[in-house]
Amino acid sequence: MASSEDMVSLLDEQLIVFYILTLKLKEAIGANLCIPQANPIARPIPLGLYKYNSAFKPLLRSQPLPLPPPPPPPPLPRIISKFQEKISQARRDEASSHWVTQSIYRVPKSLRDVDQTAYTPKIVSIGPYHRGRRPFRTMDRHKWRSLYHALDRTGHDVSLYLDAARLLEDRARSCYEAPISLSSDDFVETLVLDSIFTLELFLGFAHGFQGLNYSPNDPVFAVRGIMHLLQRDMIMLENQLPLFVLDWILAVQEGCEPSSSYRVAPLALLFFNPLMPIEEILRPMVTANPPDDRRALHCLDLFRHSLLPLRTLLTPASGPRPSFPSEQSAPPVEIASPTLFSASRWLPIAQKRRRQLIHCVADLRDASIKFWRRTDVQFWDIKFEEGVLYIPRIFIHDGTKSLFLNLMAFEQCNFKCRNHITAYLTFMNNLINSEVDVGHLHDNEIIENLLGSDREVAHMFNRLCKEVVSDINDCYLSELSEQVNLYYNKKWNTWRASFNQKYFSNPWTFISLMAAIALLLLTALQTFYTVYPYYKKN
Repeated sequence: MASSEDMVSLLDEQLIVFYILTLKLKEAIGANLCIPQANPIARPIPLGLYKYNSAFKPLLRSQPLPLPPPPPPPPLPRIISKFQEKISQARRDEASSHWVTQSIYRVPKSLRDVDQTAYTPKIVSIGPYHRGRRPFRTMDRHKWRSLYHALDRTGHDVSLYLDAARLLEDRARSCYEAPISLSSDDFVETLVLDSIFTLELFLGFAHGFQGLNYSPNDPVFAVRGIMHLLQRDMIMLENQLPLFVLDWILAVQEGCEPSSSYRVAPLALLFFNPLMPIEEILRPMVTANPPDDRRALHCLDLFRHSLLPLRTLLTPASGPRPSFPSEQSAPPVEIASPTLFSASRWLPIAQKRRRQLIHCVADLRDASIKFWRRTDVQFWDIKFEEGVLYIPRIFIHDGTKSLFLNLMAFEQCNFKCRNHITAYLTFMNNLINSEVDVGHLHDNEIIENLLGSDREVAHMFNRLCKEVVSDINDCYLSELSEQVNLYYNKKWNTWRASFNQKYFSNPWTFISLMAAIALLLLTALQTFYTVYPYYKKN
């Protein structure tokens, strides 16, 4: 009886243990499945219970606990994200830039503030910079008339020119410094319309507008007063078309091979001839087919080539740049050589500045320096010998100021240009301080003043070089300026000049001087003959 009771109690005890084990196992499994993601370690099952759950171990192994996802990276500081965005934009700008091919620039604000009117066209826009502005709408109608005349005269279809301009679109866009917001169709229209208008003016000026079927009373295409305004507008830096576009359109118009054509250059020089500040006989001629690296970039660059010989268009650091082809045959000019520029690089900056400064005409005259006109040379070829400053003649008219300012702006913007025009105008600005200086240069036939007032010429030269940065390592007149300053600093020259000006400026002072010298000699002779007999007697 006892044994059966013992068995019953033992069986009840096992059932209770099994029941407790089942509860503990259920609690452990539930705790493992419901723990938070951030804490993957759950409450462990007591080790003492593992001896009872050997039958459930395969079940636990078949259900591994899920791994939590990696935590998100901490957010970047705002300044770092801003810098990364700016750097990405700079990378895109660098990839899309065309620094080497740019040649038509926006005039810097520092230069434009000096004279707004010198850089802004008045009646006609050429190229995309000023396209569509209200002051040019009247001339835009005449551009369409020029296109009609060209198509009617040649019998061509307009699609021929549109296809040619479409081929040149990307290359032409890369020539402009400022971004062009025009669509592809608008830009192609600008190239065709402005090219035909420019070529009609060039051809009509060279061969006569009546030969191009224009009326003698045409308000634009006739040689009259408006032509001078057109010339002034079309030589401005912001009002340019690439010269290769004009060559290509002219070649298509005449049925020539576009790639080898260079016929626009002589026509352009003839058209802009009235703006020349020099004598026409000194300008070089144009060769027919120069190599690509010797061709001008646009009409303003072509005009600059015609003023300077080949040697002055060479850049010491980078070799020859696209220059005027016929200047190879120009006579050698004795200007500062590249070795002089390289030697001057080691001078202190203050000394380099002093080498470029020179006194005005009135002060140099006080040091007995004379001013003579130099003939048969270009206007920039200045020479100083034995106290005489030889300066070629320069013509000043109402378009000279705008012309010189745009030439200097082009030299300031184009890294391949040497600043010979800037150096020349800086030298003349130092020479001219007042209308008295202009009057003396005019009396010596150095300045041909067509403005009518010496004061206006002095004011023009004094404002030309305002806000212009002159390269102290690239000035072909530095050595000449130093020679003039050395001559000026000799006191004997100043005394001699003062004596000459005081006693030889007019005949009356000269007669008074001669009378005083004669009186002094007679007094000396009288004294001699008075004293001499006394000493002879003794």
